[in-house]
Order: sequence, then C-alpha cells, then structure tokens
Amino acid sequence: MNALNTPTLKKWWISIRPFAMPASTMPVIFGTVLAALYGNYPFRPGVFVLALLGMVILHSAANILSDITDYRKGLDTVPTPVSGGIVRGILSPMEAKRVSILLFVTGTIIGLILTWLSGYFLLVIGITGLIIGIFYTLGDKIALKYHAFGDFAVFMNFGILGSLGAWYVQSSTFSWIPALWAVPMALLVIAILHANNWRDIASDNQGKIFTVASLLGDKGSLRYYAFLIFGPFIIIYGFIFIPRLISPNIPAMPLPFIIVIFALPLAIILWRKALSRFHPKKPMDFITLDGATATLNLAFGILCTLSLFIYAFIN
Repeated sequence: MNALNTPTLKKWWISIRPFAMPASTMPVIFGTVLAALYGNYPFRPGVFVLALLGMVILHSAANILSDITDYRKGLDTVPTPVSGGIVRGILSPMEAKRVSILLFVTGTIIGLILTWLSGYFLLVIGITGLIIGIFYTLGDKIALKYHAFGDFAVFMNFGILGSLGAWYVQSSTFSWIPALWAVPMALLVIAILHANNWRDIASDNQGKIFTVASLLGDKGSLRYYAFLIFGPFIIIYGFIFIPRLISPNIPAMPLPFIIVIFALPLAIILWRKALSRFHPKKPMDFITLDGATATLNLAFGILCTLSLFIYAFIN
C-alpha cells in the first residue's frame, strides 16, 4: 500500500511525462469529432470520456515501462527537463513497475467496457495497440523501440489506431477515413519520438540500441525530421485538393482544413532549432526539442479539430 500514497502519486505524475499526453489524446479527440461532425453519428459523451481516459492510462503505462527499461539498460542516466521520475532519483524501478502494471490492467478493463458498449471490432484495435504498447520496450530481442520499430509503433498507437478506435466507439462502424486522415498527426507524433532519439544517438549506439535516428545518423536525422514536421502540411493539402481533381467519388478533406497552415510558423521555429543544434541560441534548445515538437503536434491537432467544427457550421 505504500506505493499508493500521495507523494508517490506525485512521483508517478512526473514519470508519465505529461508533456507527451497530447500525442495520445489528440487522435481520440479528432476521431470522435470526425465521427460526430463529418460522419453524422450521434455523439456519445460517455464512451468518449472512457476512450480518452483509456488512451491516457495506456500511454502512461507505456511511458513508465519505457523509463524502466531505459534506466536498467543504462541509456537514461542524466536527467533532462523531459525525463521521467526514475532517472531523476525520485521514483524507484520497483515503484514504477507496480504502477505500470496497474495502469496496463486498468486500461485493458476500460477497453473491454468500450468493446461491450460499441462492438467487438474494437478488440482488434485494442489488442493490437496493447501488444504494441507492451512490447515497445519489453524484451531485449523483440522490443520495438530498440530495433528501429519505435517510429512505427507510435505512428500506429498514437495516430492511426487512436483515431480509428475513437471513430468506432462513436459509430460502431469501420471506415478508412479516420485512419487515413490521422496520418498527418501521426507523423508529428513520430517527430516527437525522433527528436528524442536524435538527441540520444550517442548513448543508443553505446548501448547497441537501434533507432531510426541512430541508423540515419545526424544528417539523415535532420532530413527525416524535416519530413516529419513539414510533411503533414503537404499531406493535408493533398487530402483536400487531390481527390477534388481526380474524382468526386473519393472523399476529400473539407476545405476548412486549410487553416492548419497557421501551425507552420511553429514548424519553422523547430526547424531553426534543429539546424542550430551544434550551436543553439539557448543551451536547452536541442535537448528539449522533443517537448517543443509536442507543442507543434498539439497546435496542429487543435487546428484539425477546429476545422471540423467550421465544416459543420458551414454545412
């Protein structure tokens, strides 16, 4: 019971890295609003709250499990502003393990409740996401994070599956639209992870950890980061205009999505920080690039969601 006292709960809050929560919550919000305002399905506030809570809980569990494995492998030894509680010395690995298990179990229970309320296809989405979350860092030989599959894992869990699952619990129907239209936001989630892995290339190489960043090297990582932060804008505009040029039978993104361009200045600021990584204007600019990228992800997601409200108002 000592692991559940108030001081420890505060430690756990630090360990789940709350700055990263928009990465998991925005796809759920987007998929929900998409189902209600674009798909014209009745909004179900109860299942929305459960879906949002379940995603946050499972994301927190995965974050803490990642902190445990990184610490035990000697990858995270120096605290940074975005570090979890273990490397800061305020949370023991055993405490972290207990809460990680508790959160995974709680998230699974919420998923089962949602399946009962919406339909059994959610099991496919949920089990896929749960497996990805658990094996993101668990297991030396199969851990996705350590074998260059971490980017794919967050792309799926905090982009495609999050949006698709949120759509499904509102509509009880399958559609490719929430999965496809979530791709731009999913790329920005990868950008958060990549900024972290890019910073940690040296330590990852020493620990024989393979990430996309370590495989690409510094220059390749710079180009990859450019694609991840600027690509979503190009893709959004492609989803808006290309279907309109090809065929009226292909669902095109509503025109109000053009407002995502207002997030472009944030991407440009991040790009400048990336370019000046060896001689930053502020000492922590590159070290905290992942947290700054999370801000872009949040702004982009809010604009995408706002676009749907504008679309509904116009129509």
